[in-house]
Amino acid sequence: MTAVVSISGGKDSHATAILALDKYGPEGVRLVMADTGHEHPITMDFVQNHLPAALGAPITIVRADFSRQIAGKRDFIARNWEYMGVPLAQVDRALATLHPTGIPYLDMCMWKGRFPSRMAQFCTEELKRNPIDQFMLDVRGTESWQGIRRDESRNRADALAYEPPVMDRPWAIVRPIVAWTAQQTVDFIKARGHRLNTLYSQGMGRVGCMPCINCAKDELHEIANRWPEEVGRVREWEAIVADCSKRAGATFFADPDGLGQHTRRHRVGGGYAGIDEVVRWAATSRGGRQFDLERAIPSPACSSLYGLCE
Repeated sequence: MTAVVSISGGKDSHATAILALDKYGPEGVRLVMADTGHEHPITMDFVQNHLPAALGAPITIVRADFSRQIAGKRDFIARNWEYMGVPLAQVDRALATLHPTGIPYLDMCMWKGRFPSRMAQFCTEELKRNPIDQFMLDVRGTESWQGIRRDESRNRADALAYEPPVMDRPWAIVRPIVAWTAQQTVDFIKARGHRLNTLYSQGMGRVGCMPCINCAKDELHEIANRWPEEVGRVREWEAIVADCSKRAGATFFADPDGLGQHTRRHRVGGGYAGIDEVVRWAATSRGGRQFDLERAIPSPACSSLYGLCE
């Protein structure tokens, strides 16, 4: 028996790893993280330097590689874009920019010529599921343990606690905390004497991609206040991905929650509002019509949704 636990650096996978190790011990468990290249440095430090010691088991880091796909796109651009009516200057920019960077998230978006969105959330499959499935095959894993809870989203409301192996997936799927709430998960980790990722004490409700395309308005405002460098990185990525796009435009947020009619029609390079405009919107209230003075106040040193500052 080899149980493989997908680690993200967040509370749900943390609790799932504890339960797997309780059942099978370190000898029967492999911990693996799919590094998207879009995690916060605090999360990567937590996964690489804190969790292995806390859990008593090493964590393998895997990364998706899009070198083959990028090479194929370069060939397609060189042969076809000009004849498809794409301006020669845009063809030249794309060919000059379109080279693998080694950052999975950015390389994926360069290959696709766009960022993922809520309606086209290909990031999970490309950056996490595929490399972890390959890891499962490499180590001949028999169970995939996943930190998924039904109350996370409507898409997961019917998630099963157990799924047996099938023809094209020769391992079982185990979701031991599927019926837990977020607070139950936090309380379980604390009761076992573990500390959580410190991002949870800095206003974050999620600690995966920074920011996530599903980021809430308040969370985006918190990110921009605390870590403007994360916004700056996304700004740079928007310019790079735009160069690799046939329409010469790409924005990180296709239609952020609540942005609606007030800002989404402000086009940037043929796309929706760029990251800076969305961050400005995140500092407003009344549907984006009024600047919120309370949001101008610096964030407190400790801010937690889960009572971690007590």
